[in-house]
Order: sequence, then structure tokens, then C-alpha cells
Amino acid sequence: MTMSVYERIPMSTAAASPLRNLAWIAGAVATSVAVMVGAVLAVIFAATVVVVGFIGSALFGIAAFALRGRKAKPKAEDGLIEARNVGGHSWVAYGWNERP
Repeated sequence: MTMSVYERIPMSTAAASPLRNLAWIAGAVATSVAVMVGAVLAVIFAATVVVVGFIGSALFGIAAFALRGRKAKPKAEDGLIEARNVGGHSWVAYGWNERP
């Protein structure tokens, strides 16, 4: 079995198809579009991470202020009386008769 002349020619030196250059151009355009879309998505996701970080730090700050406010005990001033809820709308006040 003998090979023909066209079968012995390597692919790199074979006659180029008329659509070969068009395929290269289409591939280059598709690659460029994919790179641009990837760059835009990378910027969008980076901005999202930054926004989430700002929101998280703001939430952490608000929580810190809330816990700091919870730990502070009000100082008793002269003239204040103590009242306790004994159920429902009933309250009992202490110390009112000891006022000057």
C-alpha cells in the first residue's frame, strides 16, 4: 500500500483552508472578549468584597458601642427613689419616705 503525495505532506505545509485565517481571527476576538469580561467581573467582585468589609466593620463598631453601653451602670443621684414591679401594672416604691 503506497501513500499519495498529499498524505506525506505534514499538516503545517499543507494547503491552508480559506476559513483558517477567519477561524484564527474569530478565536482571537473571542479570547479578547473573554479577557475583558473576566477583568470586569474581577473588578466587580473586588468591589463587593470591599463593601462587605465596610458593612462588617460598621456592624462590629455598632455592636461594640452597644456592649459598652450595656456595661455602664447609671450612678445613683440624690433624690431618686427605687421602684419595683410586683406584677402587672403594680409598682412598689422604696425610699420615698426617707427623703429630706
